[in-house]
Amino acid sequence: SYTIGVIIPELVHYFFSSVISGIEDVASQKGFTVIICQSNESYEREVANARTLLSHRVDGVLVSVSKETHTFDHLIELQEGGIPIVFFDRIAPEIDADQVIIDDLEASYKATRHLIEVGRKRIAHFAGPQNLVIGRDRLQGYLNALTEAGLPIDNRLIIEADTYEKARNAVITMIDAGDIPDGIFAVNDLTAIGAMQTIQKKGYKIPDDISIVGFSDGRFSGITDPNLTSVDQHGYEMGITAAEMLFHRILSNEITYIPEIKVLNADLIIRGSSLKE
Repeated sequence: SYTIGVIIPELVHYFFSSVISGIEDVASQKGFTVIICQSNESYEREVANARTLLSHRVDGVLVSVSKETHTFDHLIELQEGGIPIVFFDRIAPEIDADQVIIDDLEASYKATRHLIEVGRKRIAHFAGPQNLVIGRDRLQGYLNALTEAGLPIDNRLIIEADTYEKARNAVITMIDAGDIPDGIFAVNDLTAIGAMQTIQKKGYKIPDDISIVGFSDGRFSGITDPNLTSVDQHGYEMGITAAEMLFHRILSNEITYIPEIKVLNADLIIRGSSLKE
């Protein structure tokens, strides 16, 4: 059919839109059209997306699962229909398929270790949903860095907050309780920015009072004041790699294949939100 499908959580994220750019560049070189479906972080929508792509007889599908997705029958259905799948960023560990991911555990460890190196002792983690592998891995990287540095793990400092709004509420709760961390490692940039702006409104200085590190290095990291230290996830490169893997499956006639996992490096980009000038 010369079409491939992409199921992504949200297009508004700079990270996901960068991935799409990479996918579309590869697809157009191969003469394929891309159908983009947004799950909007909804399991029901993701199931509907998968069925739509199945009925369109696409040649392959690239998937990053929604926050609500706990079961994967709708994706297994695609595979059983002979449609190859490649996962990117947010994977379904139960499914045997190609994956392109970053080393979330290592990247989060580096981000937290950076906060420790600039002298932070009470570091909070604003975490992602723990049903997502990336949510678990980013939390684990944080825990590993604290443990290695001999810092205590305080469960009150681990808060599930992965949106701008949730970060604002988490910060207000902490400040009202008089339980203020001196560092925050956030699961994504929008969460980091929500925390940052709320902290500043409450009269605290960044990074003097509290250092902040985000994740995904979206275009927002350069427009905050101070600029946001963040992990660059290389979305465009991830899109290119995932699309190339998918086309390899579509265009080769292998009946049986061993799924491949490609792990891309993520870099910590240090800016003013964590480092005193």
